[in-house]
Formats: sequence, structure tokens, C-alpha cells
Amino acid sequence: MSQLKKTALNEAHRKLGGRMIDFGGWDMPVQYAAGTVEEHLAVRAAAGIFDVSHMGEIEVRGPQSLDLIQHLTTNDAGKLSDGQAQYSGLTYPEGTFVDDILVHRFAPDHYFLCVNASNTDKDFDWIRSHASGFDAEVKNVSANYTQLAIQGPKALEILQSLADVDLAPIKYYWFTRGNVDGVPAIIARTGYTGEDGFEIYFDPNESERVWNKIMESGKSRGILPCGLAARNTLRLEAKMALYGNDIDDTTTALEADLGWICKLNKGDFIGRDRLAEQKEKGLTRKLIGFEVTDKGIARDHYPIFINGKEAGVVTSGSHAPYLKKSIGLGYLPIEHTGVGTDFEVDVRGRRLAARVVQTPFYKRTK
Repeated sequence: MSQLKKTALNEAHRKLGGRMIDFGGWDMPVQYAAGTVEEHLAVRAAAGIFDVSHMGEIEVRGPQSLDLIQHLTTNDAGKLSDGQAQYSGLTYPEGTFVDDILVHRFAPDHYFLCVNASNTDKDFDWIRSHASGFDAEVKNVSANYTQLAIQGPKALEILQSLADVDLAPIKYYWFTRGNVDGVPAIIARTGYTGEDGFEIYFDPNESERVWNKIMESGKSRGILPCGLAARNTLRLEAKMALYGNDIDDTTTALEADLGWICKLNKGDFIGRDRLAEQKEKGLTRKLIGFEVTDKGIARDHYPIFINGKEAGVVTSGSHAPYLKKSIGLGYLPIEHTGVGTDFEVDVRGRRLAARVVQTPFYKRTK
């Protein structure tokens, strides 16, 4: 059995009583002493800190960096300014997902991609395999960074007390360079929780010091260390897709209700033809959000039934701690995707009533 990979904060998680699990080959905390619900609610009301150093980072540099990124991704990276980021899809020729990624532009010849942990090597190989013919260098720089996410309404004041740059003017999906407790960092106003907050990237050798300082700064403001379970329920309430569940190499960006990241007019890119054809012909299925209207929880992979016939599966499902209801995502035949459509989820042999609802389930008040 191969050794689990560890982030630089592995010992810190254990000291805090983190319950560790194998997550895509990484030894990661799923929750701490407070428990998933408390962690989730802390992020909605105050702040939470997540170690997301298992995520991958890939750097693209050179005169034709933009051309390469435009060729590989669905969104229009040509619209980015220096210091701006965007959510995008890396797609196969079929228009399905290699991965969903964040593209950050430092300069016209320097881009920084944040990719999913379990896909880092695959993404790097995919990008590199398509880089020949472009004057651009592609590097997997994941080992150079610890990544922390500080999320919640009090994230700004907690991080500001340690940063030497003014964070308030940074808009959502923009980033800057600055020092956090004297440590050089990339500070991005991004996140995967539906809350305001920041993701910071810095030298792994400084991990425990920076983590402890943020915990210290946030103590009086209600910060909690948060594990993967709370990260999952938070992103589900905000209807943010999870690779491997809601999107993968069998689902297109249009089917995943991510048409807004498919800029078909930007010029050619891998998967464009298939996506354009699908848009023209019309979808046969789409990812929807639903609420369970009976008592019970519809969890990942439970079968969905429409008029007594199996019609799909729950791709992500959970009790939503903040909303206090059972919610989920799943692909349904297009004729059954309208808001208000009723169907059933088979929960261990019991059919529970569910209904298609408007998403995102949760939207923070700005």
C-alpha cells in the first residue's frame, strides 16, 4: 500500500484532535473536536480556517502562455487583468471535464493555476502534452506552496491583522502579493464555501507559524479549524461542483449547469465543437439542485426515481447544517429539470419525496 501524502500541517491537525482520513491519497482532517456542524456554522457566522495544501498549483510562463490557456480552457482568460482570477474548465475533445480549475493572471506571460488534489498529475500531464507548439513553459509547483483558506464574514478582519497590504479593496476573484505575519504570500479573495474569504499560498516551511498566528488572531472572533466534511457541506449549500461527484470526464460543462464558463465565442479550444453542437441540439440532461421533502437524507450515489423508473443518482447529498434541511445535486432528464418538479430518492429501500429547487441553496447577503 502506498504511503499517504501529508501536508506540512499534518502534525498541527493531529495536535488539534483532527480525525484523519485518506482523501485522494492524502492524510487529511475530516473534522476536529467541535464537529462538522459547528465548523460549518462557524464559517457562516464568523470564520473557519482550512488546510487545502493538497490542492495542486501549476505555473504557465512565456510569451504564448495566454494562447496555451485559451486553447485548453472553456472560459475566456483573455478578459483577465493582472491580479485577476477566474473559474474555468479544462476539457477533453468531448467537452467533458479533465478538471475544474482557477486561473490567476500575474502578467501577460505568467499564469498560476490552482487544480484539484487528485487531478494534479493528470492535469499537469494534459497541459504539458498540449504545450508543444506554444512558446510557454509549464511547471508543477505544488511542492512550493502551503494553501490555507480563511473563510467567513470575519475572515477579512482576522487576516488583515496579520497582513501588510490593505485587503478590503481586493474584489472577489482578484488577488495580490503581500506578507502574512512577515511571510511572502499570494493572497486571493476566493473560496469554496459561499462566504467571503481568502485563500493564501506561501512557503510550506512557514506553515505552522502562519496557521497558529491566524488561529490566534481569530480566537476572539470565533474562528474554528475546519475539516473536509464542513468544506463539503458548505460548498454544497453554495452549489459549487465537486470533481469526481458532480462533474467528471463523463459530464460536459453545459450539462453541469456551468454554461457561464463556456465562452464559445472566444475562438477555438479543446472541446468547443462538442459543446457548440450540444448547445445547438439541446441538452438531454442537466445537473439540478433538490430538497428532500420527506424526513431523511439523500446521500451521494443514492438512486433517483421518476414515475417509478430509475432516472439518475444523487451526485452530492447531505443534511445542510445552516439551512437545516436535506439537499442534494443530481443529473435529471432535461424534461424533468424544471423548478418544482417532484421525484423520489431511494434511501436504503425507502422512497423519499424530493423536489427540484432554485440554486444556489444558500447565497450570502453582501
